[in-house]
Amino acid sequence: MRVLLLLLLLYAANNANAQEFGEEINSINNQFDKIYKKSTNYKNYKVILKEQYLNLKLNVLDSIKDSKRLILDIEYTLNNKNSTLKKTKEQLVFTELNLKEAIQKGNSMTFLGMQLNKTSYNLLLWFIIILLITTSAYFIFKFQKSMAITKEAQRVLFESEQALEIHLKKALVREQKLRRQLQDEINKQKK
Repeated sequence: MRVLLLLLLLYAANNANAQEFGEEINSINNQFDKIYKKSTNYKNYKVILKEQYLNLKLNVLDSIKDSKRLILDIEYTLNNKNSTLKKTKEQLVFTELNLKEAIQKGNSMTFLGMQLNKTSYNLLLWFIIILLITTSAYFIFKFQKSMAITKEAQRVLFESEQALEIHLKKALVREQKLRRQLQDEINKQKK
């Protein structure tokens, strides 16, 4: 198993080197060198075959066409990347604005239509609570004082009513005595 894996790796590495070597052989520069070496001399001039010249021309034109296509592809990709980058920057600005707004909303509260920061809101809320507690305590104190006065007045009224009843009873008894005495006197006078 290990031997098979090692053989596969060696084959892949050899194949990759052969492709790189083949590309170097077919490069434009190598083709010019090859033509120059194969060409013949005539006086101070180099003579090359038309067929070699045409093949080299086609290869150069193909390489130029491939280079232009590659440049166009790169420009297209670059334009797409720039467009995507621009959109991303716009989204980043929008997101930052939303974040600032969310942070501001998170750090503030709305009270009676006014935006207050949390500290001011807490102070106002505690002031209102203390004011309500103080007002409630004042009214409770006043109510208890009034209740005490009312109970005292009811007690005095009750005692006064009892005293009045006792007085009325005594007055009735006295009046009855006086009537009897008067009747007795009238009866004595008549006799």
